[in-house]
Amino acid sequence: MEPTEFLDHDSGPVRDFVHCAVEGAESSREKAVRLYYAVRDGVDYEVYGSDMSRHGLRASTIVENGRGFCVHKSVLYAAAVRAVGIPSRIVVTKVRNHLASDRLRSLVGGDTFVHWLTSVRIDGRWLRATPVFNRLLCRLYGMSPLEFDGTSESLYHPFDSRGGERMEFLASYGEYDDVDYEGLMALMRREHPAMFGSEVRIAGEGSLLDEAPVQRA
Repeated sequence: MEPTEFLDHDSGPVRDFVHCAVEGAESSREKAVRLYYAVRDGVDYEVYGSDMSRHGLRASTIVENGRGFCVHKSVLYAAAVRAVGIPSRIVVTKVRNHLASDRLRSLVGGDTFVHWLTSVRIDGRWLRATPVFNRLLCRLYGMSPLEFDGTSESLYHPFDSRGGERMEFLASYGEYDDVDYEGLMALMRREHPAMFGSEVRIAGEGSLLDEAPVQRA
């Protein structure tokens, strides 16, 4: 698939990110899996202060910033797999909240979130994958990280590490070959008006790590 405004997989930052992740991998499946973990654990999950401008949602910018939440990490994964010839789409849904502090719930206005993930085509099958919540964040919030093996979907994140209730998908807003910036930002603002401290940046300072129920050693 050709590079797009947001999935600019031909850019230097994305090419370098991909090269480091897939070096030595041979099959498309192995490359998709390696890139999943590179995005999940190599890009910090952070909502507060995240850049939602057109520039901030480009995959190359996300690599350079090294942080973001489901929006950014799904964009980066979609671009990264395209760099190695794997078709991808951005998937936009609504889910019942599963990893959040009380402060974040207040910011988004409840326990449901507009949630972005990625669909990738591997060995002739479309699979949804969620390279979003990194291992450290999951540990501090008492959750198991969501894994991906390239053969089954990485989708229903558990609420906790004890195998309890899992993420509940409430609605689907479609799949996209590139970020429909105006439409999807209008959706985000409609569903979560308090999140936007300015036209292009999520409100708040600090970190979800600092608000976790289990503090870092």
